[in-house]
Amino acid sequence: MIITDTHIHLYSEAFDKDRDEVIEKALASGVERFFIPAIDSTYTQAMYDLEKSYPKNMFLMTGLHPTHVKDNFEDELRHVEDNLELRSFCAIGEIGIDLYWDRAFLSEQKLAFKKQIQLAKAYNLPIVIHCREAFDEIFQVLEEEKDEKLFGIFHCFTGNKEQALRAIDFNMKLGIGGVVTFKNGKIDRFLSEIDLRHIVLETDAPYLAPVPFRGKRNEAHYIHNVVNKLSDIYNLESERIIEATTQNSKNVFGL
Repeated sequence: MIITDTHIHLYSEAFDKDRDEVIEKALASGVERFFIPAIDSTYTQAMYDLEKSYPKNMFLMTGLHPTHVKDNFEDELRHVEDNLELRSFCAIGEIGIDLYWDRAFLSEQKLAFKKQIQLAKAYNLPIVIHCREAFDEIFQVLEEEKDEKLFGIFHCFTGNKEQALRAIDFNMKLGIGGVVTFKNGKIDRFLSEIDLRHIVLETDAPYLAPVPFRGKRNEAHYIHNVVNKLSDIYNLESERIIEATTQNSKNVFGL
């Protein structure tokens, strides 16, 4: 049974010493589909190299991460547009708003988010949203852009039930990863009330490793810990969780 990781940074420098070993371990455990989010232009070649090494398993996105929206964000957005003209991608992501680290570029983040949503619509692609301490700002932009062409994944969802339902109302799946295993993660308190058809699996590796690996480098095969937690939450066999979430990912990415 194929397991899908809808969000993983396998090109990260954190994997430079053992990338192939990490990937092979994941493949051996049944994780066969990896969706690779973009950060900025400095990582583009590394993403292409990853795809070349594993063409049947890696699915690339293009986009500008909100924490990398700086003074040169217009140049970075042109890079995204150039990429879209050169080849196909599975999504525009990860994009959004992040106010945890810095609020100095909030207006630029909103503009970049909005522009990339419009690019996704033009190319009939889903978006993959990064949101950190910015639910109100994210929802404001989504409300402005809401139509039948808006769809995608709310990556690393950490909000409450009300925010989850609102995200779903914008035609977003909820990306669930290691946070669901944290004692202070809180999403496990209401997730059973969210229909499984709205859920996709992710690791966000090398970040946010699930319990019992919290605080260490996250790896793709740790997604099984997320599956096991969701199995407990939904009171379903792990196979059912895997089957449903992989189908949900296919519905989003069209692959």
